[in-house]
Amino acid sequence: MTMTAHPAATGVPAYTKSLPREAASARQARLLVAAVLHTWNLPGLLDTCALIVSELVTNAVEHTECRSLRVTVSRPHQGRVRVAVVDMSQQRPARRKPSPEDVRGRGLVVVSALADRWGADTLPWGKRVWADVHAPRPDGGDSR
Repeated sequence: MTMTAHPAATGVPAYTKSLPREAASARQARLLVAAVLHTWNLPGLLDTCALIVSELVTNAVEHTECRSLRVTVSRPHQGRVRVAVVDMSQQRPARRKPSPEDVRGRGLVVVSALADRWGADTLPWGKRVWADVHAPRPDGGDSR
């Protein structure tokens, strides 16, 4: 898989990939997350971040009409990993309260349960839905 790494204007390390708006992109997003977390020596966050990115990509696939989406994994500071999905829809995500019988509608409930915090930013061309996960310090201490 080809990835593009770039420093953000603030110097924040980030990896990003544009993907088609299709169900198979969730797998590609998980592969990106895995590569990034191994690069940053944070394999302990893999399961959590992979599930978060799967849910965010699935929401973009199911609830937007855009042709593509962009997945970003960044490290805004030493104690945090941010997983984000950008799409071309300005419709804000809505967390639902599914009943036990519902087979759908739990994506943001899952994201909320796994992430330390999550949110959505409106952009001129769409939105960014993101989730932050606590990253342990390299010395094993707590960086919160």
